[in-house]
Amino acid sequence: MRLLKLTIISCAMVFSATSNPSYATPTPQEILAASDAVRNPDYPFGLTNTLIEYKNGQQTDTSTLGIYSKADPSSGQFRSLIRYIAPQRDANKLILYSGKDLWFYDPSSKASIRMSPQQRLLGQASNGDVVTVNLAKDYKASSAVEEDTQDGDRQTKHCYKVAMQADTPDATYHHIDMWIEVGNFHPIKARFYADSNKLLKSAYYRRYEKQLGLDRPTETVIIDGLDPKWVTVMRYSDLVKRDVPDLWLQREYLPRFKPQ
Repeated sequence: MRLLKLTIISCAMVFSATSNPSYATPTPQEILAASDAVRNPDYPFGLTNTLIEYKNGQQTDTSTLGIYSKADPSSGQFRSLIRYIAPQRDANKLILYSGKDLWFYDPSSKASIRMSPQQRLLGQASNGDVVTVNLAKDYKASSAVEEDTQDGDRQTKHCYKVAMQADTPDATYHHIDMWIEVGNFHPIKARFYADSNKLLKSAYYRRYEKQLGLDRPTETVIIDGLDPKWVTVMRYSDLVKRDVPDLWLQREYLPRFKPQ
């Protein structure tokens, strides 16, 4: 229902902006929420995330994850279960994200260990980058300025540059600048910062395809903030609407989880 509302709002914004020159720009928080709806379906879903790490143009590592996500009805933030599919040495290890706490489970030791969203999972992709997140729930957007920028294919896009700051202690980054395309709210690129204002990484959202009723990015390219030759690509496939039982999202259930 929230996705339908955001879609209607987005269409109304585009129509009004073109038909009424005096129409006010949507608020920064509305723009951020609309971009969340582009990235994430508003109902339980599953997908496959393939991560590939490159250094100096050479592939150095890869990992494939199965992700099951659903939004918590009280907070609106996603809860996710992540299963390692490949490489074989990691198969069936699990990561549980409750919307606040993050747990890693290794079936060989049968132990679950608390983790930080900032910890690297592979290359430049942190745990917080892999789990499904509604940014508008964790960050406060303070400004949105229109400007042109280049996307991941070096095409010029007219965007809102949205500045946002962490609004909860569980947010992965201190602050983020995100460029969101005017008219369709497609996230184009983002820069992620530490509280020291150090640039940690940049990301480009690419390869938009029709998925579950909307054009959504099927690839994110993450570039290290210090070494631009250290790149991690996340590719999304097999996005499907599916049941994600609440039982799967309980730490106590991790030893009993069986993929379906």
